[in-house]
Amino acid sequence: MIMKPPAPVEARIPETVADLNGPERAAVLLLALGQEHGDTVWQQLDDEEVRLISIAMSKLGKINSDIIEKLMVEFVLDMGHAGALVGNYDSTERLLQQFLPNDRVNVIMEEIRGPAGRNMWEKLSNVQEQVLANYLKNEYPQTIAVVMSKIKSEHAARVLAILPEELALEVISRMLRMESVQKEILERLEQTLRMEFMSNLAKTQRRDAHEQMAEIFNNFDRQTESRFMTSLEEHNRDAAERIKTLMFTFEDLANLDNASAQTLLRHVDKDKLTVAMKGANETLRDFFLSNMSSRAAGMLKDDMDVMGPVRLRDVDEAQSQMVNLAKDLAAKGEIMISKNRGDDELIY
Repeated sequence: MIMKPPAPVEARIPETVADLNGPERAAVLLLALGQEHGDTVWQQLDDEEVRLISIAMSKLGKINSDIIEKLMVEFVLDMGHAGALVGNYDSTERLLQQFLPNDRVNVIMEEIRGPAGRNMWEKLSNVQEQVLANYLKNEYPQTIAVVMSKIKSEHAARVLAILPEELALEVISRMLRMESVQKEILERLEQTLRMEFMSNLAKTQRRDAHEQMAEIFNNFDRQTESRFMTSLEEHNRDAAERIKTLMFTFEDLANLDNASAQTLLRHVDKDKLTVAMKGANETLRDFFLSNMSSRAAGMLKDDMDVMGPVRLRDVDEAQSQMVNLAKDLAAKGEIMISKNRGDDELIY
């Protein structure tokens, strides 16, 4: 693990008001207001707002008076006489200390200065122990010891238990002899962990590409879906089969249990239901009719009879809306959906 000192943050010098984002505009405004007039505003901000504005303020650099004038006009304030402002770490900390408790200021400034942020160790404590152990087993024992000393004790115990025994014993020995770690070393370690480990972890935890593609196929109209699936089967049959397995289609609604089907029917628009059933296969149509009262089923049959020919595009749209509605209801826990009705079969 190569530890290089963090590169100093270079201030970005904005040329127009449009170059400033929301937190930066707020930072300029509060710098211009100063302690006397800005105190009331700061007191109304929550911790997250203070954090974002403080970070923006510490990186502002020099703000041209023309930008200040235009910004103040935009906020309907006559602040043209304020002149240029310089925002940096020291001025930010001094301003915060005027109206916030020292412990709160220290936490905010520590996060601003710290390359990885004060939550890095909390994040590591939430990483699966096997994943963290696999990464650390190739590091120096002293580095592992520092990490183990910073994360939660119960998580450190699980990680150490997975490491090779000889390495784990060496880490324990280093931890017992460890003195306070210099701030600069700790900051470099945090930055390395964020750049090398956490960023790669985020990439590996991305959604499976086939799952994502299955959702895309679910939103194709029937003709487009058939065209792409046929082409995909010719070039990569395994991928096509996996996508088809993951897709939740209109025909899969036949796998709903009766209670879920009835819940879906109560929420679907009646006109859309008629169009969707007009293009449904006989099995699916009978399934939904069986979950309706005799009167409602009779009315639906009559509506389909008098409807006449329906464009395939309208049928696809209506059926797609029913599928999406089913997914929404499932996400709320109101119904259960599955690719195979047997997946949720109850065994007594």
